[in-house]
Amino acid sequence: MKSENETEQITAQANGQELMTGADALLRCLIQEGVDTVFGYPGGAIMPVYDKLLDYEDQISHYLTRHEQGAAHAAQAYSMVTGKVGVAFATSGPGATNLVTGIANAFLDSVPTVFITAQVVSTLIGTDAFQETDIIGISMPVTKWNCQVKKAEDIPEVIAKAFYIAKTGRKGPVLVDITKDAQQQMIDFKYQKCTYIRSYNPYRPLNIKSIESAAIMINHAERPLILAGHGVLLSGAEKELKAFAEKTGIPVALTLLGLSAFPTDHRLYAGMLGMHGNYGANVLTNQADVIIAVGMRFDDRVTGNLKKYAKNATIIHIEIDEAEFNKNVPVDVAIHNDAKEALNYLTAHVKDNSFEKWIREFRICDKTEYDKVVKPETKPAEGQIRMGEVVRLVSELTKGEAVIVSDVGQNQMVAARYYKFTKPNTWVSSGGMGTMGFGLPAGIGATLGCPDKPVITFLGDGGFQMTMQELGTMMQYNIPLKVVILNNSYLGMVRQWQDMFFDKRYASTALPNPDFVAIAKAYKIEARKIELREDLKDALQKMIETKGPYLLEITVENEANVFPMIEPGSAVSEIRLTY
Repeated sequence: MKSENETEQITAQANGQELMTGADALLRCLIQEGVDTVFGYPGGAIMPVYDKLLDYEDQISHYLTRHEQGAAHAAQAYSMVTGKVGVAFATSGPGATNLVTGIANAFLDSVPTVFITAQVVSTLIGTDAFQETDIIGISMPVTKWNCQVKKAEDIPEVIAKAFYIAKTGRKGPVLVDITKDAQQQMIDFKYQKCTYIRSYNPYRPLNIKSIESAAIMINHAERPLILAGHGVLLSGAEKELKAFAEKTGIPVALTLLGLSAFPTDHRLYAGMLGMHGNYGANVLTNQADVIIAVGMRFDDRVTGNLKKYAKNATIIHIEIDEAEFNKNVPVDVAIHNDAKEALNYLTAHVKDNSFEKWIREFRICDKTEYDKVVKPETKPAEGQIRMGEVVRLVSELTKGEAVIVSDVGQNQMVAARYYKFTKPNTWVSSGGMGTMGFGLPAGIGATLGCPDKPVITFLGDGGFQMTMQELGTMMQYNIPLKVVILNNSYLGMVRQWQDMFFDKRYASTALPNPDFVAIAKAYKIEARKIELREDLKDALQKMIETKGPYLLEITVENEANVFPMIEPGSAVSEIRLTY
């Protein structure tokens, strides 16, 4: 005997309608938007969606993470390496709230993601029902847009808007909360992609006047410097950035999330900006006479003391988000446009030039930094293994072509400093939020997004233990992620600050750790631990050559500090090379 829904569907088909449940419609909407990968965790309120997922297994691959935070980070990383919108599912109440850290992470790093949460039946909203939480109110400060759906008929339009908002203008996360009864109601399915929302204007006409003014300033500069950020990668402007730099001869410095937007082996590469960035990129910022900032927001980790930042420079700022102009640093020329479009037009209006004397100053700084910091860190003659030498070897063994993921802390800084990126979108890390625990689930998302590239995630022993349950996800789907734990038995970056600013009072930073290799093997993941330098290269080579998932624990010097460093309150030009 047919169910009531099946009878309705048969009748609807006879009338030329396509009748289906809201849950069914949601999945059809995702397919229309080109979604083929979803991360998530089921629960009571979202059961109708998960039930329908079984009918779309040939079109949507769902990956069951072991925690909703893991799903959020995996979705973000997937987006960062593919350029697609990342998608994650969670149920109501704790399922939804467990996503929030990941949503905030995507928000601060401007990554296009769509989070679908379930909500209790609409008639129970406001009654403190079981697993009812106001996820709309909770997520409002950390989403670009959010919306609650109480009727199945609204699902197609809301999902279309969600994807349009997430991937246009300054990209970012969107959350759609769908009640359980909306998932179960029947609708006549029709889907139309969103291309316009009243009062939302993500596409700006090219600001020709400002660009031409900027071109004049650049053409008369003597010590110009390009500061490129994550916006270059988000707009797909890597080729335009390179063409602009090569035509003008201007050196290029990158923010932490801007890494891989410009090849590190290029003669115009000036290094990484920021607290633990390169010596020349930071010191010479305050000697530049023209700064061209592209797709970056003058974050405090980049600027240091604002009262002492770039006082000799005329500042040209290319940025998609108008709110970033003059927010931290006064701007002389604001170009409110997409980086790709603006750079393309700007390149046509600047003259061919070279600044060999200026670039030589960067090379002098590089030599100083190499002698005092890089060589001792990456090629130590004795003592325990150093984090930097591990990253250097991985860079050499992969020829700078792997996708590198990091957690947050010292492991993040050494990975960013010592891996030589040659391809765009090959660096995944938590920037603005600085989320420990990001690295492992993000590595999973990056691996699924780049199945044809080696993906290696660098973790500290502290961050790994925040989300190490995601080894279960690696096991279940045989995800060939390579996990490197740089184990110094400390919360390393916090300990470094305690060392430098709190008289070596190591409060709650020492970590007695479990047997990480045994834990990996419990998840049926091949693993090894090494402590000796003579074992390092062979161990890394074996890890890289292993076809499936692999965990390599490396015991590193436990009280090493990361330098250079801009101390809090200092100018970028006051960066310290040693302790």
